[in-house]
Parts: sequence; structure tokens; C-alpha cells
Amino acid sequence: MTSKPSHHEGAFSAWTTRRWLRLGVASTLAVLAVLGSLGGWAMWRTSQTTALLTDRRSPALIESIRLEEALVNQETGIRGYGLSGRQDFLDPYAQGVSDQKAAVKRLWPLLRGDERALDDMAEVERRISTWQERIARPVSTASPAQAAQISTARTAEGKTTFDALRRAMAAQQTHLQNERTAATRDLRRAETLRNWMFAIIAAVILMVAVLVFEGLRRGITGPLSRLGSAARDVSQGRFDRSLTGAGPADLRRLASDLEAMRLRLVEELRFSEAARTLLDEQAEDLKRSNTELEQFAYVASHDLQEPLRKVSSFTQLLQRRYGGQLDERADQYIAFAVDGANRMQTLINDLLAFSRVGRVHNDHQTVDLEAVLGRTLDTLSVAVEESVAEITHDTLPTVVGDPTQMGMLWQNLLSNAIKFRSPDRPPRIHISAVSDDGHWEFAVTDNGIGIAPEFQEKIFVLFQRLHTKDAYPGTGIGLAMCKKVVEFHGGTIKIDPEYRQGTRVVVTLPAMTAATAAASETAAASGTVATADAAAAASTGDADGRQP
Repeated sequence: MTSKPSHHEGAFSAWTTRRWLRLGVASTLAVLAVLGSLGGWAMWRTSQTTALLTDRRSPALIESIRLEEALVNQETGIRGYGLSGRQDFLDPYAQGVSDQKAAVKRLWPLLRGDERALDDMAEVERRISTWQERIARPVSTASPAQAAQISTARTAEGKTTFDALRRAMAAQQTHLQNERTAATRDLRRAETLRNWMFAIIAAVILMVAVLVFEGLRRGITGPLSRLGSAARDVSQGRFDRSLTGAGPADLRRLASDLEAMRLRLVEELRFSEAARTLLDEQAEDLKRSNTELEQFAYVASHDLQEPLRKVSSFTQLLQRRYGGQLDERADQYIAFAVDGANRMQTLINDLLAFSRVGRVHNDHQTVDLEAVLGRTLDTLSVAVEESVAEITHDTLPTVVGDPTQMGMLWQNLLSNAIKFRSPDRPPRIHISAVSDDGHWEFAVTDNGIGIAPEFQEKIFVLFQRLHTKDAYPGTGIGLAMCKKVVEFHGGTIKIDPEYRQGTRVVVTLPAMTAATAAASETAAASGTVATADAAAAASTGDADGRQP
């Protein structure tokens, strides 16, 4: 039986990583602030005790000893002057008086705030004043003879008075020594407390660091590491690996999102497997269809053309032998039969050429378009001479492709430009070549009858014609052939809609790189190079049809 989480546990489970980090940082800062305050207090107490000992207690005791030495010098000088009457004995007395005043002046500030020490100092000054008034000043101001008399007369009083002064000084020094000892003891305790305090602070900081690192490991880095390991397993293909989350709420949400993504990937994988199976089946059907198409092409190129040649031959024989012997309608029927047979043969040849693009002619190698164009112009030399056409071109580059298909491309484009010339002027055809961002852009521009904008896409469709066969002969396959060749080579073909003085056909082909050049050389070494005759034989010589 599982127990339900308490209210506090439920509340904590909703905390995010940011909230936990804020709480941890705030708690750590609070602990560090308390520890810093305690450490500062311990340092302050130690410094205060040290200052009391070094700035007041020890200097006060030293000054008290100096005061006693000054009084002893005074007493020695007075006693010597009283006994001998010599003035030089008054020098230690005078120096002692000066030292006494200096010591007393330094002692009072050092004793401030200590009532007992102030009382001792007052008692010492009172004893000093009594001894000086009764003994020291009367003797020091008297003549040598009087000084001896005063000294002799007050010997007992002087001894009693100075002994009382000594006792007062001894009591003061005893008290000051006790206070110095107490301050030294307080300093040692303060230093011990400071050392223990800093040791505790270091231990607490270490414990906090351990708790922080352990909390980060258990709450953040550990769950993230496990989640990352599971995600890497999924990325390597183990889609059955479940992604479970732990730690703060946002990490658990992240794990939940990743798990949802994994489940979606599994679902997509199932769908992809089914699609791939379907594609495999369709590919097999397409392969079978292509085989049947090849068989059809074979039949069309051999079996169908044989009876068609017989029909054409016999209709032509019929036309030559009986032409003019029958009536006019019979001659017309015979002409229709001959024309239909010839057109059917041309159409079959064009369809065969169209079907061979990318299937029969697929020998990619380095192709010099200048040489291909030269061979094409030789093939079209008769049409060029008859139409008085002028064909110019830019320097053409070298590309990678099939030579036969490149010949078919140029022959169809140029033959169309010549065929659909304007009746008012001789054809002027120019081939331009411009390199543009990894591609070559070729444009075949003529001054012919042009193509209306609404037909500029239609002319690339198979069997699409804009004119009757009587106006412009052809089967309508030429530009469809050009489009298939260009797209097979990874390019594009279109009609420039902005050009109005004729027609401009724009063709783009990929530029040759070092990798493609090496691949084409390898292919050329294992294959055969197509000739201009093959290009001419594969070309349709078709007319696509232009709109005046």
C-alpha cells in the first residue's frame, strides 16, 4: 500500500531548479553572513583586548614604575643634599621632579575609565604632595646649613612619609600588574575563541560546500546525466529506452517532453517503416514498369517501325507510279497517307530519343561546351546558311555532364531559334554565359517571333504546340527534351518574361568543382566518349512552336 505524499512534499515537488537554486544561494549567503558576523566579532574582541593590553595596561604599569624611579631619585637627592649640603645633589632631585611630572601626565589618560586605578593614582599624588610639602621642598629651597638642620629634624617624619608613598606606589603597581595579567588572560581567551571560531567557520563552509555539491549532484547534475545518457541511447537507435525524469519540476518536465518526443519518434518510425515498405513495393512496381517501358521502346524502335516503313515505302511507290493517273481526290488521299506515315516515323524517333535521356545517354564526364557548340553549328550549317542566321556566343565554360545530351540541348535551342525567326529580318542569335554563385547561367537570345507570356510555361510540356504543322513543322518534343536534359544535370530552364524583342531561353547548370571533375575523369576512363554524330542522331530537330 503506497502512502500519499504530504502537503509539504507536494509543494516541494513543484519547485523548479531556479527556485531550489535561489533557496540554496539565499541559505548559503545567510549562513555565510552569520559566520562572517561571528568571525568579525571574534576579530574585534581580540583586537580590542590587544589594544587594551598594549595601549593602556602595559604602558600604565611602565609609567608607574617610571614615576617610582623619579620619586626615588628625588628622595636620594634630598637626602644627599641634607647630609652634605652640596648643591650637585639637587640635580637628581630636579630631574626626578621633571620625570615625575611627565609620568603623571602620561598616567592619567591611561587610567581613564578605571575607578580603582584612578583612586590609587589620587592616593599616590596625595602622598607625593605630602612628602614634597613636608620634606622635599623645604630642604631643596633651604641653604646647606638650614637644609642639614631641617633634614636632621625631620628624619623620622621624612622616612615615615616616604614609606607611605612607597606603599601607595606598591599598591598601585600591584593593581596595575593584576589588571595587566587579567588583560593578558583575556587576550589569550579571545585568541583561543577567535581560533575556534575560525575553525568552526571553516568547518561550516566546508560542510556547506559539501551540501551544495551533493545537492547539485542529486538534484541537477545527476538527473541531467542520467537523462542525457538515456537520450544518447535513444539517439543511437535504442528507441525502446524510456526517458524518466527526477529532481526539480522543470527537469521532470524536460524528461516528460523528451519522452513524448521519443514516443513520437517511435510512432514516426513505425509510419516510416510502413512507408518504406510501401515505397519498396512501389519501387519494385516502377522497376517492372520501366522494364516494360524498355521493352515497349524496343518494340517501337524495331517491330513498329518495320510495318511503318513498309506502309511509307508502298505509299510512296503508289504516289510515284500512279500519281496523276487517278483523279485529283485519289492523289490527295495518297499524299495524306505518305505524310501521315512520315510524321508517324518522326514521332516514334522523337519519343525514343526522349525516353533515352538519363537512361541510355548517362555518361557524365568533363564536357567542353565550346567544342559541343562547334559540332552543333556544323550540324546546323545548312539551316544557318538558308536562313542567313548570325550566331555569336561568349566564351563557354567546361562543365560536367553527358556530351550527347549537351549536344541535344544546344541543337534543339538553336534550331528553334532559327526555325521561329521573324519573316521581316534575318535571325540574330547570341549565347551568353555568366558565372553566378556556383552555377553557370546561359541565355540563348534571338530576334524571332517570340512567345506570349501565357504560353511560356506550356511550351515545356510534351507534345504541346502553338502552331499547326503546316506553319511550323515538328512534334512538340524539342523543349520538353531540353527541360529533361537540363533537370537531369541538376539545372533549370525557363523563358525570360522581361525580354520582348524575340525570345530569351535561360538555362542554369552547376559549375564544375574539383570533386566533380575528379569523378567525371574516373567515369570517362571507364566509359566511352559520345561523338557529335550520336548527338545529331539523338536530337529531334523539333519545333516547339512560337506565338507571334
